Amino acid sequence: MACRRSSLLFFLCLLSHTLIAIAAKSYYDILQVQKGASDDQIKRAYRKLALKYHPDKNQGNEEANKKFAEINNAYEVLSDSEKRGIYDRYGEEGLKQHAASGGGRGGGMNIQDIFSSFFGGGPTEEEEKIVKGDDVIVDLDATLEDLYMGGSLKVWREKNILKPAPGKRRCNCRNEVYHKQIGPGMFQQMTEQVCEQCPNVKYEREGNFITVDIEKGMQDGQEVVFYEDGEPIIDGEAGDLRFRIRTAPHDLFRREGNDLHTTVTVTLVQALVGFDKTIKHLDDHLVDISSKGITKPKEVRRFKGEGMPLHFSNKKGDLYVAFEVLFPTSLTEEQKTKIKAILG
Repeated sequence: MACRRSSLLFFLCLLSHTLIAIAAKSYYDILQVQKGASDDQIKRAYRKLALKYHPDKNQGNEEANKKFAEINNAYEVLSDSEKRGIYDRYGEEGLKQHAASGGGRGGGMNIQDIFSSFFGGGPTEEEEKIVKGDDVIVDLDATLEDLYMGGSLKVWREKNILKPAPGKRRCNCRNEVYHKQIGPGMFQQMTEQVCEQCPNVKYEREGNFITVDIEKGMQDGQEVVFYEDGEPIIDGEAGDLRFRIRTAPHDLFRREGNDLHTTVTVTLVQALVGFDKTIKHLDDHLVDISSKGITKPKEVRRFKGEGMPLHFSNKKGDLYVAFEVLFPTSLTEEQKTKIKAILG
């Protein structure tokens, strides 16, 4: 009975942590692969991301270093069939419980061990020399609302697809290396394609909708990358599809970095005696910009923490409100007299 109770408690604890893990960014999202990705797809995704975010290429970039650690942690789990199975069923907490119970291989590998075992050392230029198709770069206008709260856009994408075609073709799946003499004691190494038996292929145009996730606080010029979803190339890897973020114009706010700017018009009376006023923010919450004193034309007031969120941070920039004072177009003699009496 006690054993059953213990097992039930363990299962309930595991289930609660599994639900929490589902809400967090998954290891599959970190490596930018689908949950059913093959081992080969996971390896290719890890290789590209690890090279991109390696500390040697991003010195002093704390965000890239954190990303590199995330990538290696995700790959350590998803490249191990046992750990991956536990993670798929119970999430990160399941892995912790499994390790605590003495299961698995224990210890794990550190980041450099993973990278070294995969690449045989640090990143080199040789790793980059891969025959690839062209990258496709698309400028994508994102609304301030999506950049403030996060969101997603559906984009129609058309690209060439490699399809089987009749006949055979010459390819580079088998090469012969030979040396050609180009001078006394001088030889040049040459590579010749010798395979003429591979199935033929052809390009066909196909289209589909792609969902592009906009993360809170993304800046102009940042990219959302879909690896190997660019233009394909025969006997090589497809290029990448890169969506380059641009902030779309907004009716009320103007963005400068992590700060927001807007202009509010008040009457001359309000400028002199004060006013109660709010403005609706991008997520519909109200910002109180009331004043109890005098507001000068072109005066700018800062509202701390009411700007844009910083990417991958809980901090926010500031909101700057510039005030325009609406003067009357004319005054009667009686009004002039009263104003003179009041203002001296």
